[in-house]
Amino acid sequence: MLEYLHSIQGYAYFFSTVVMVIGLYYYIWYLYKGKERGQDYEKYSNLALNDELTDEIIDERQTLVEDDASVNTAEGKDK
Repeated sequence: MLEYLHSIQGYAYFFSTVVMVIGLYYYIWYLYKGKERGQDYEKYSNLALNDELTDEIIDERQTLVEDDASVNTAEGKDK
C-alpha cells in the first residue's frame, strides 16, 4: 500500500511540475507579445518603491470628450 502511495505521489509531482512549467512559459510569452503590442509592463516594476505623491507619474489620465457627452446624456443633462 505504501509503494502505491509513493507512486501516486511521484505522478502528482511530475504532473504539477509540467503544469507549472507550461504556465511559466505562457506567462513569458504573454509578456513578450504584450511588449510587441506596446504594453510595456516594465515601467510598472518600480511602482511599489516610487509611490510618493511627489514621484513621477507613470501614465497620464486620458479623458475623452465622447465619454463626457455619454455621461451627460445618461444623466439626462443633454435634454
